[in-house]
Amino acid sequence: MRTRRHVDALLWLALATPAATADAIGLNEPRTAWQQLGGLAALAAAAAIWRRRPTLAFLLAAAPGEATAPSLFTVSYGMALAAFAFLLGRHGPRARPALLAFAAVAAAGTAKVVVRDVDPVVEWLVLMATLLFGAVFPWLAGRYLRQSRALTASALARADQLEREQRIVADRARLRERARIAQDMHDSLGHELSLIAVRAGALQLAADLPEHHRAAARDLRVAAADATDRLREIIGVLRDEGDEPAPLAPPGETVAQLVARAGESGLRVRYVAEGAEEPGPAERLAYRVVQEALTNAAKYAPGAPVTVAATRADARTTITVTNGPPREPGSPPGGGSGLADLHTRLAALGGDLDAGAHAGGFRVRAVIPADAGVAVAAPAPADTVPLPSGTLAHARRRTVLAFGAAAATGAVLIAGTFGWYAYTKTHSVLRPADFAALRVGAAQADVAAVLPERGVSDPPVDRAPGPPPPGADCRYYRSSGQLFTSSAHFRLCFENGKLVDKTVIPKPGASGGPGTGGDGGRR
Repeated sequence: MRTRRHVDALLWLALATPAATADAIGLNEPRTAWQQLGGLAALAAAAAIWRRRPTLAFLLAAAPGEATAPSLFTVSYGMALAAFAFLLGRHGPRARPALLAFAAVAAAGTAKVVVRDVDPVVEWLVLMATLLFGAVFPWLAGRYLRQSRALTASALARADQLEREQRIVADRARLRERARIAQDMHDSLGHELSLIAVRAGALQLAADLPEHHRAAARDLRVAAADATDRLREIIGVLRDEGDEPAPLAPPGETVAQLVARAGESGLRVRYVAEGAEEPGPAERLAYRVVQEALTNAAKYAPGAPVTVAATRADARTTITVTNGPPREPGSPPGGGSGLADLHTRLAALGGDLDAGAHAGGFRVRAVIPADAGVAVAAPAPADTVPLPSGTLAHARRRTVLAFGAAAATGAVLIAGTFGWYAYTKTHSVLRPADFAALRVGAAQADVAAVLPERGVSDPPVDRAPGPPPPGADCRYYRSSGQLFTSSAHFRLCFENGKLVDKTVIPKPGASGGPGTGGDGGRR
């Protein structure tokens, strides 16, 4: 906080220096002490609030120049106007407040030009040029810098996100490899252990086997069953709950084939299907649900009849696996998490799984959406959302168009200013010969016949050799149509319809004018 205050104080000091010294070195018309103090106070207020209210800070910086200088242009506050316009573009979140502020400054300056007794066209063109080059261009520069930094930050965020995605892809590949290993272990080792247990059971029942060999066969069968349980635990470790596990069934096996294989193994199971099976993520999940339910039925309710019903309609698949009461003692309830894992997966994909006691037995019911395998990416935080394709080029194109429009407007204003300057200077020329032919006392109508269509709107009255006659209507004309050079001026004063004074106002450094014989006085 202290650092910001120090920066604001240094900003005010840098902008207040020209405001306080320009009058002293003759760069501005002298101002009163109250005007100077008011300008410094406005700059201090702008420096204090520009971080929170950049638009108001700009208006405060423009106010002294609007109040004390013609057409907004002033050496004292020109730097402050450009600086706060730049800060407005750099920190203003939207363009509309800035455009409204520019419009307000232009409207106030236009009203001031209208009420002043000057050439309104020249003054208005100067006002617009000052606003354009002293405010709009710095604002565009600040806005471009803001966009550039925002685009850079977004590009860095996109690079970070791509790096994270690459890590996620690598992790998923590793998890899939772990799932593949688990599948191989289940298919190969599980099968071999099952064969060992079956053969040990057959050996145990052999009639001619001694008792100690029979006990060894029984121990072998129990050890094979324990090894199968430990294999299941290892497979659970290798699988990742957040990743899609590899199917543990033979490739391409359907739900109907799974049920048929279970029936061939001795399980009393019946399959009822409504609707055709369609390969895809939903069918794979249906297979997992049926596989888990049949395994649990064989383990906890041996001998009980099992019914598998599959209904496919309205882009949803409903799987219901129901078994009756067990007819033989089953395994005690264990700590398996197969149904719980399936419930979590289905809930995350918009489906549902319900399992519980039913009519003395057990029922598993799962509702699987057709698009259950389509993963939905979580939205990124608002400040790190990567730019869509083409946004950078679009932003650069908008910036170029904005600068181009401002430059074109500036060119039009400059061309208009010089065009109006050339028009007013060349159409306010009174030829020296016509001026010399005029006589004091001539009728105004006769004099008007030789006068140009325009007069000089900003005559050099301070160089006139004497004051005009009191109460007379005086008009001023140039003696030459040359542009960008000083020339002598003629002053003609009329009263009561007659020419009462004709005076030559010499150009700087001269004492007389053309066609006057060098006296430069009244005739």
